[in-house]
Amino acid sequence: MGWLIVILLAALAFVVGALILRIPRNGWTLFGATLVFGLAGYAWQGSPDQPSSPKPEQARSNQSGEEMVEARLQLFDETLPKPNYLVTSDAFARRGQFGDAAGLLRRGLNENPDHLEGWLALGIALVGHAEGFVTPAAREAYDRASAVDPANPAPQFFLGFAYLRSGEVREARAVWGELLDKSPEDAPWRPDIARRVEALDQMIANAPMLQGR
Repeated sequence: MGWLIVILLAALAFVVGALILRIPRNGWTLFGATLVFGLAGYAWQGSPDQPSSPKPEQARSNQSGEEMVEARLQLFDETLPKPNYLVTSDAFARRGQFGDAAGLLRRGLNENPDHLEGWLALGIALVGHAEGFVTPAAREAYDRASAVDPANPAPQFFLGFAYLRSGEVREARAVWGELLDKSPEDAPWRPDIARRVEALDQMIANAPMLQGR
């Protein structure tokens, strides 16, 4: 029964997209493929036949904080010592306490204004504190991180990712497009960013509600 509901919801989503949102006919294939990939992911990770057990909000925040901290750490040399304020703020962020993490980072950055990783961590914490939305303060933190090292792709990558997660597709495309334009031809991250920009261009072209904004 669980799988039947999932399939019916996917079919309903396709009908809504095609007939109500008026996605162009040439975009139906892409839209249908997106739904199929979604179902495949659910088949891999989900269990529709199991009784529902909603995850508490705090547990979801903890998971998100853990994932974002780990993703950031992978971009920096783990053998280099971290300042105490960053280590402590990471501990708060891992528990979903983004406001506390942001407060510690602000105090630390007052004395270390050229700390790229600190500004990046602050941007991530502020987005988490705003429940996934990119606030002006978060955008400023990402911009400050970029100003410290304009050649480092991390601030714009995380900013674009934050916009995309909040549903601001055109903003994500603008940020990643700028990153792609300024990336050297031999930059190791360039192919991945190019694929992301192309995918967003297709999404925008085939979704009237994303156009003309």
